[in-house]
Amino acid sequence: MPGEWEPQSRVWLGWPQWLEDPKEDQQDQAQIAFAAVAKAIAQFEPVTVAANPDQVKKARAALHESVDVASIPQDDSWFRDTGPTFVTRDGPNGTELAGVDWGFDAYGGLNDEHDLDDKIAACICKQAGVQAIDGPMVLEAGSIHVDGEGTLISTEECLMNKTHRARNPKLSQEQIENNLKQSLGVTKIIWLPVGLFADNDTTGHVDNLACFAAPGKVLLAWTDDESDPQYERSREAKKVLESSTDAKGRKLEVIKLPLPEPLFKTAEESGEAARNKGKDGPKGGHRMAASYINFLICNGGIVMPALDQEPADSRAKKVLEDTFPDRKVVAVPTRKVLVGGGNIHCITVQQPAVDAKSNSVSNGASNGISHS
Repeated sequence: MPGEWEPQSRVWLGWPQWLEDPKEDQQDQAQIAFAAVAKAIAQFEPVTVAANPDQVKKARAALHESVDVASIPQDDSWFRDTGPTFVTRDGPNGTELAGVDWGFDAYGGLNDEHDLDDKIAACICKQAGVQAIDGPMVLEAGSIHVDGEGTLISTEECLMNKTHRARNPKLSQEQIENNLKQSLGVTKIIWLPVGLFADNDTTGHVDNLACFAAPGKVLLAWTDDESDPQYERSREAKKVLESSTDAKGRKLEVIKLPLPEPLFKTAEESGEAARNKGKDGPKGGHRMAASYINFLICNGGIVMPALDQEPADSRAKKVLEDTFPDRKVVAVPTRKVLVGGGNIHCITVQQPAVDAKSNSVSNGASNGISHS
């Protein structure tokens, strides 16, 4: 599995259509936010937004003309977790691209309806013209980050969970590690204890807590507020990372990416504020898993969440600009994505670029995608 900073041929997104109550406007607001993310990514490389068949026309009308639209049936729109994990491998004509199609059970049974989501990875692989490889276990790719040189980081809270919403309760740690190594070509796995505080929907996906910025370099969600439950979590993660070496034997450099102040759902966003008022937040809603770690690396760019909070947004952008001096950092307002439980990294999946002589998926214009 290549590092995210390596050349990409395309980024895939879903199209949000998850609210049952048609009177609510949260879905429309989420679609506006997804469209803004797609437009920002399209500055750097081709983008395809895949929508349910009955939403294709609406998506096309809402999206910038530079964004392609495809039809893929789906229950939800978190393509990082339901889409394929693209990998490169040796083929008869050189390096070729393939997609690992992991099992998907809606985050250990969080949602009942996920049959369509379990088929998204195969659909994307078919439209991209690459082989889909059956993954050996249930996994969401938001639970892993790799450096492209053999190292993977994840959280015990998510992948090692054997009780509440366990994905693979019958697999041992050794079996899970072997599956990751065989499917992704990694040789070293670093386990962080827990994910970001309040990341209850995913039970601790690592892409909200920490990510590789380059081989040997890790960005870590950070707070200096001792009253915040995240305070100890970040320090535990830092201790593990700084005491670890990667697959090449290098010590890891840890870069702190400060978190925003705690963000809570509003009464309208939570839909349950009347009975929760005064319990979870100042406006009655639950705390959200807000983190600037949930950004996407593109060809020559970084697309990061803006959470309508200053100076936190600007501070995070400065850290990312310093970390990626050769990339343009673009901030996109994504609170309405966050309300659904994730952010930019969660709704995207990057498709690596490979040599045109060895695979047809060498650029955005020649990969057999059916667009409208």
